[in-house]
Amino acid sequence: MEEAGFPGQHTTTTVTSSTTVQTNIRFDPSYIKTVPGILKVIQVACSLLGFVCILVSKFGVLSQGTYFNWIAMIAFWFTGILLGLYLFHLVEKFYKIPWLKIEFVFTALWTLLYLIAAILVGTAYYDNAHTAATFFGSVATVAYALDAFLKYTAVRAGGLAQGSRVVSKQTASVSPPREGY
Repeated sequence: MEEAGFPGQHTTTTVTSSTTVQTNIRFDPSYIKTVPGILKVIQVACSLLGFVCILVSKFGVLSQGTYFNWIAMIAFWFTGILLGLYLFHLVEKFYKIPWLKIEFVFTALWTLLYLIAAILVGTAYYDNAHTAATFFGSVATVAYALDAFLKYTAVRAGGLAQGSRVVSKQTASVSPPREGY
């Protein structure tokens, strides 16, 4: 007879996780063909092109253009350096750093800052340079928003920035042996 308070069976769940990374530094141009790689290339290109558009404008030294250039240059350097880190698998070498969380915070913040910058230069002066900068700022905003969404989903899933993590879950039900009467 079963004792009160003890179930007739219990379930054991075992979760195992294995992380596979290669810690050697190597150049891998195939990263540019992935969705995060394509987004980084778009972000770097739009940041540089938007910066140049404001730079050649005769109104570029005013506050809206200065703000846009400040946002564009920080985005250009931060994203460009990250692109280089991914291309040479340095992110994978230092996989213990929470790269996805860092990138998520940056891309979410830069989505908002680029949106503000694109609106400011779009409504400031109606010359061709500001119109082009608005276009590049808007494309950068969309690219950063998509990247932030991808980073958010990867962080929630427990993914790695580079390398692979395999999580397996095994559930077993065990029943105690029955006593004879």
